[in-house]
Amino acid sequence: MRMDLHCHTEVSHDCRTALRNIPGWMLRTNTRVIAVTDHDQQRGGPELQQIIRDMGLDDRLSVIAGEEVTTAEGELIGLFLQERIPPGLTPEETASQIKAQGGLVMLQHGFDPLKRYRLRPEAISRIADQVDIVETFNSRLSRHHWNRVADDWADTRGLPVCAGSDAHTLRDIGEAWVETPFRVIHTPGNLLESLREGQLAGNWTHPVYAYGRKQWRNFNDQFRRE
Repeated sequence: MRMDLHCHTEVSHDCRTALRNIPGWMLRTNTRVIAVTDHDQQRGGPELQQIIRDMGLDDRLSVIAGEEVTTAEGELIGLFLQERIPPGLTPEETASQIKAQGGLVMLQHGFDPLKRYRLRPEAISRIADQVDIVETFNSRLSRHHWNRVADDWADTRGLPVCAGSDAHTLRDIGEAWVETPFRVIHTPGNLLESLREGQLAGNWTHPVYAYGRKQWRNFNDQFRRE
C-alpha cells in the first residue's frame, strides 16, 4: 500500500477538495493511508474518518487526524491529534502540545528557503529532540535538492522518514508516498513501524507549475459542478 502523510482538504482555507471525494481516490491510487493536515484546523481528519466508517471502508483505508500548525516561526505538523492546536505559539509550545495529545511531531519542507512558511532553521535546531518524523520527499519543494538535505538531517539523527504530496487538489493526493506492506493504521506505533519497513517514492513538480495546475483543476471542477 501507499501512505501520503501531508494532505489538505476543503477544511483548509486554500483547498477545495471535498472530503466525500477522497475515499474513492484513495482506493483508485492504492493510497490506503493519508494524514489530513489542514492549515490550523484539525477537524478534517475526524470528519473523513467518519465518512470512511459510514462507507464500510474502515478495514481498507486509514486516515490520521493531523494539523499543519502555523507557529510563531513557521509551520509544523502534528499527527494523531485529538483536538486543534491554535496558531501563533512558539515551536516549542506547539511541539509540547502535540506530545501532550499523544501525537507525533513531523518536520515538513523545513529545509527549502523558498518555502514561505517553512520552520526557521534556528527553530528546527531548538526542537530537534522533539521531532519524531521527517518529511524527506515533498512533491512541492522549489528544488528536489532540499528533499536530500532533509534526508541527511534525519539520517544523522536516526529518525523515521516519510513522504508527503502537500496535496491541495484531489488528484494531487498520493503523488508522494511510502510503499509498505498493508496494515490498518490506528496508532503512532503502527505508523512508525510501517515507516521503518517502507520505501519512499513520488513525483516532484515545481511549485509554480503545481500552482497553475491547481488553478486549472479547480476551474474545471467548478465548471463540472455548474
